[in-house]
Amino acid sequence: MRLTQSLNPHAQLGAVMEMPMVEIEHLSFWYGEKLALKDVSMSVPKHRITAFIGPSGCGKTTLLRCLNRMNDLVDGVRIAGIVRIGGTDIYDPAMDPTELRKRVGMVFQKSNPFPKSIYENVAYGPRILGLRNRRDLDEVVARSLKAAALWEEVNHRLDESALELSGGQQQRLCIARAIAVEPDVLLMDEPCSALDPIATAKIEELMLTLKDSYTIVIVTHNMQQAARVSDYTGFLLLGELVEFGVTKELFTTPKDQKTEAYITGRFG
Repeated sequence: MRLTQSLNPHAQLGAVMEMPMVEIEHLSFWYGEKLALKDVSMSVPKHRITAFIGPSGCGKTTLLRCLNRMNDLVDGVRIAGIVRIGGTDIYDPAMDPTELRKRVGMVFQKSNPFPKSIYENVAYGPRILGLRNRRDLDEVVARSLKAAALWEEVNHRLDESALELSGGQQQRLCIARAIAVEPDVLLMDEPCSALDPIATAKIEELMLTLKDSYTIVIVTHNMQQAARVSDYTGFLLLGELVEFGVTKELFTTPKDQKTEAYITGRFG
């Protein structure tokens, strides 16, 4: 359920001068009576990596899931404010959430390949969208696996079960599956939390490559990861956006004392 709210047309969306892909204005969100996000405003630039950091329970994943309306699947939620992606209000009653999720892909904390072949995992989305020609599907699968830096490792066994892949390979397969439908935005919720350092490094390298084609928003508990891969970072605390800006500046010269306390390990 959505609540209407009057917006300040002069609202400051964060110190981002680049072309925005995601615009969030005065976003508040409730699970029943619990306020999970409070008056969040920011602008996420196109073809950049934006990270959300903060202690557990601060609203990072809730905010991420607002960007593809995954929270719609939870009973008793309410939302106020505006979220635009590519200039379109995604909470407009005319917006079909299924259509939205074609434009906004998501990679979850735990890799979740379908119990199908490697090929069928990647071909699943294009098939749903009506692509039936085998040659076209072959091209999409190959292109997506190459973009996910997985093609060289699996091209000789595309008919094998995706569940036989390693954890890092499964996560890259899930990325290939997400980008096979060519979304505008790719959301990643703790994509490396279950991976070893080598697999984590591969995913981070992949993110840096993919941002040339997609706008990427990640949630991470790993501040070093945010510092390594993101262009912009938002620090959330108790459902509020405390600070948002260029990653290097936020980590070296934070403007808010709470941000400084968190990144220096004094709490969280």
